[in-house]
Formats: sequence, C-alpha cells, structure tokens
Amino acid sequence: MMALVMSVAAFAETEFAYDAGFDLVSTYVWRGQYNGALSFQPTLAVGFNSWDEKIQFRVGAWGSVGASDYKFEKGGTYFVPEVDVYATLNILGLTLGATHYYYFDGTPYFSGLNDAGGSQTEVTFGYDLGTFTPVNLYFSWNTMVAGADANLSGKRAYSTYIELGYRQELPLDMSLDFQVGMTPWRGMYTDYDNGWKNGFALTNVAVRFNKEWQLEHATLDLYAQASVNPYDINKNNVYIWDTGDNKVGGQQKLNGVIGLGVWF
Repeated sequence: MMALVMSVAAFAETEFAYDAGFDLVSTYVWRGQYNGALSFQPTLAVGFNSWDEKIQFRVGAWGSVGASDYKFEKGGTYFVPEVDVYATLNILGLTLGATHYYYFDGTPYFSGLNDAGGSQTEVTFGYDLGTFTPVNLYFSWNTMVAGADANLSGKRAYSTYIELGYRQELPLDMSLDFQVGMTPWRGMYTDYDNGWKNGFALTNVAVRFNKEWQLEHATLDLYAQASVNPYDINKNNVYIWDTGDNKVGGQQKLNGVIGLGVWF
C-alpha cells in the first residue's frame, strides 16, 4: 500500500488533508454486534488529496471509550476502551485499507500472525459507485488476517464481513442509508464453529437516517440507526434493553443508536 501511495503522490498534484472530529453515540454497534453502551468515539487522520479529490490517502486513529462497563486492565468486564489505527487509499471510489484493532484488556498490542492476545488486524477492499455516478451503491469486503481470530480447532478463521449499502439523498441535507451485512463462512460473526455449519450467514440489516448542518468551522451530524442481526435469531433473543452477558457481541439481535457527530 505504501509503495502505491508514493507512486500516486509522485504523479498527482496533491495537497495536505486531515479528518478530525468525534461521535457521541447512545450505543456502540459494530457490524450488527452490540459492543457497549453510551460511548465517546474520536477520530484523527492525516494524509493528502489530489487537486480534484479523486485520490485520497489517510493514516489515522479511531477510538471508543464507554461511560460504563470497562476497565483498563486484563480481567475486567467484556467492554474495554478501544483504539484502532488504520491506513486507507481511495482512487476513483476504489478503497484499499488496513486496520489494526486494539482493546485495552491487558494483552499485547500486536501478536502478529498468532492467535494470542485480543488485538486483530484486518484488510479491506471496497468501492463506492456514488463517488462519480448518481447511483449511490457501495460495497466493502473486510477480512481478519492477523491476531485473535482462530476457530475452535485452532486454525485461523479469516473472519470476513461483506457489506452492501445504498444511500438515498433527501432534501435539507438529509439522507437515508440501507445496509446489509453478511459473512461468507464461519468466523467471529457466527461464534466460529459453535454449531453453525452452514457457513454463510446474514448478520446485519440496518437503516440509518442522517441530518447534516454546515457550520462556520465545523460540520454537525445528527443520526439515528436501527438494526437487526438475523444470524441465529429466535424468539428468546429478540430484545434491545437487556443487561449483563446477554448483550455481548451478536447475542443481542436488535439494536438502536442515536448519535451526534462533530467534524472540523
């Protein structure tokens, strides 16, 4: 990726660019899975854009810390603060990226290709048709390639999440996003082996409403999202305000989020 970035920068007229801001969310939901309650999630990234913004590169960090259910030490509760570092290159709507997820649970920051520790490393490929066309369809493929991601037999699962989305622009700087997420084989999104033998599973169906305000020095986003995780859903796990271990990961099948974002 770095070789590709340097080649692009050498042949394209570029300028410095950055992303900075934060989200305050009522619930931390990631790919159809419940990851915590009220959370503060800042982002800081630097990079460059080509003069026509058809090429963008960023290196940055994203974090999440909850108002409850966390400890900065091993042996704490399930939900712990998280800091992800990432690099993305976007060329004409095509995105290549890598992300390292780290959780402050007392385990090593990077465990390489081993399954030890709690950190994970993922590679991403995606394309957004809406970048240069009126068709606002987007797609992403995300696969874990290092860190904690072994199935019950001890082999790397290469847990993969595929998302298809459609964005409908509305008047007054509003929009609706419809998302469908799935996994093509057994992995972290279907509790690894755990009796799930079909491989493929639908794990996230979501709709998100967004309203944006352009301020003098910032952009303000207010959004609401509702989602359901269809994987292994039954009448006994359809709830939204449960407590304790029933909320961990994909065990809570219905989730709602209200969020406020501020971007500079």
